[in-house]
Amino acid sequence: MIAWAVANQKGGVGKTTTTVSLGGLQAKRGGRALLVDLDPHGSLTSYFGYDPEEGVPGVYTLFQRRVQGKTLAPRDIVQSTRIEGLDLLCASTALATLDRQLGNRDGMGLVLAQTLKALESDYDHVIMDCPPMLGVLMVNALAACEHLLIPVQTEFLAIKGLERMLRTVSMVSRSRKGGLKHTIVPTMYDQRTRAANEALSHLRKTYAEQTWKGVIPVDTRFREASQQATPLTLSRPGARGSRAYAHLLDWLEGKMTQWPMEMQYEESP
Repeated sequence: MIAWAVANQKGGVGKTTTTVSLGGLQAKRGGRALLVDLDPHGSLTSYFGYDPEEGVPGVYTLFQRRVQGKTLAPRDIVQSTRIEGLDLLCASTALATLDRQLGNRDGMGLVLAQTLKALESDYDHVIMDCPPMLGVLMVNALAACEHLLIPVQTEFLAIKGLERMLRTVSMVSRSRKGGLKHTIVPTMYDQRTRAANEALSHLRKTYAEQTWKGVIPVDTRFREASQQATPLTLSRPGARGSRAYAHLLDWLEGKMTQWPMEMQYEESP
């Protein structure tokens, strides 16, 4: 089982869209994927029709049972989605209280890693959608993942926020044998604007080794897909956003070693 985390200590940069799009593609290609919502806002949970306000059994349950010293079969709290091969561990708004509840309890940083180990025979891929703040939930995701994806909107305020995330990566890497593999993914790119082009150029010059050579373009169909509770990569595979995520997944899986720089994401018929 391959585990990826999607994180940035800034909101609104495309974390949930990235998680949903890659998960949808993996299911489409015949894999079994588990999406994990670690954000108390529950955007990923809401995407698939579950209400984080209702306290659906999920991530919070894992930590609650651990604190209570009770055993829990992770499979009992995995929820299905309408997409075959795609399951979900839901968030709840109660996740916002975890850091306060747990205090300095030992062993809380590996709860998710241990849970995923119990599920490794059930899934080929796990993608974790992280909250936009450093705390026990992000620490769990970074401890459990093999590769961290950092979506960064192509505008300068988002790039400035990237520095904080990279400091977190550096801190975590020092505590992990072999460090933490990570990739910056430029998102919401609009090639028609000077600001987006300058921001993309800055990313590629300043973080050349860490930045994916492709881009995720602005595509209004992402919003339409969320209203249908279906990943755009499944409902409209020819959309420019879907094609971009397909290239990203190919690159992550080693199927594409060189980015076609001439690619403009023209809409396919």
